[in-house]
Amino acid sequence: MAGICEEYMKRKYSAVILAGGKSTRMGQDKALLKLNNERFIDRLAREFSDCGEVLLSAAHAGDYADAGLRVVADEHQGIGPIEGIRQALLHAREEYVFVCAADMPFVRREMADYLAEFISSDHDVYVVRDEKRLHPLCAIYHKSVLPVIEALIGKGDYRLVDILNAVRTKVVELKYSCFDSKTVKNINTREEYRTIGRPVVFCVSGIKNSGKTYLIEKLINEFIRDGRSVGVIKHDGHDFDCDIEGTDSYRLYQAGAAAAAVFSETQTFLHERRKVPLPELIARMGEPDAVIIEGFKDSAYPKVEVVRKAVSDRPVCSEDHLICIATDQEFPDGLRCPVFDIDDVHGVFCCIKKTLFDA
Repeated sequence: MAGICEEYMKRKYSAVILAGGKSTRMGQDKALLKLNNERFIDRLAREFSDCGEVLLSAAHAGDYADAGLRVVADEHQGIGPIEGIRQALLHAREEYVFVCAADMPFVRREMADYLAEFISSDHDVYVVRDEKRLHPLCAIYHKSVLPVIEALIGKGDYRLVDILNAVRTKVVELKYSCFDSKTVKNINTREEYRTIGRPVVFCVSGIKNSGKTYLIEKLINEFIRDGRSVGVIKHDGHDFDCDIEGTDSYRLYQAGAAAAAVFSETQTFLHERRKVPLPELIARMGEPDAVIIEGFKDSAYPKVEVVRKAVSDRPVCSEDHLICIATDQEFPDGLRCPVFDIDDVHGVFCCIKKTLFDA
């Protein structure tokens, strides 16, 4: 047991989001760009929220005060991410610090955990390499690297690759993991930013029995008629069994398998004995043009809300996240979003298309 505890403690790490860059090529602060109505820094902070500590590296102490994170500010201005890494190592509670850039919105906690599996006394830095290059801004650094970084800064050498060359660096090849190159993709230009929002993700929300599933069925037809593919994710508040009793996959799962999968040339079924995080479910959908999530009325995803007078007389979702409302009743003026008749599915679809695809 003691060995297990020591192994667990060895792999604990702090996480830092580097947001002190100038965003010259983008022309605006990349940390504040949004994906699915969520800022990059908020998305990363949420992803690493259960690390125990998430730091935000910024150029100045007052930057990103609304992010709700502990900010570590640059002492040396204008020398690039090497100073952000230095500040993270100076202020982090843990001996190991996972570093990611704020312009990498697809980085996942599982990626950092995977890197942490390689931690040993043999290395000081654990860095990802994809088929193109090393990613020193998707890496775990030990605090022992701090004197090396300070010596490089003292010489006016700010190149991250020189940190890696000066210490014991373990290169972790992405191709041998379950992660693809999108996980470590930087969003540097406006053109790259325009192309990342696929699939478009939005919710069809409302209170129970408001008609969410009915509207989703009709919207699927609209997407198909428009030549677009669509996936759907539904949350079930109760336990459920989606396999067929008597099949081989059912028998294997009931026997206690952690997961049971069946596939053919045209379809795949995977039954897992765990709760899968919503971002992971979205990633598993493949590459449809859109993913519709049924429910999640309190999430930050854009939403179409269904309000049917038989069960409700008012919207329950925040107007900040509403694309439009589909209803069978009149609402007073003053709503900031469009309101459609509940049977005007084409109108609802055109509103979604204009808001999420054509924006």
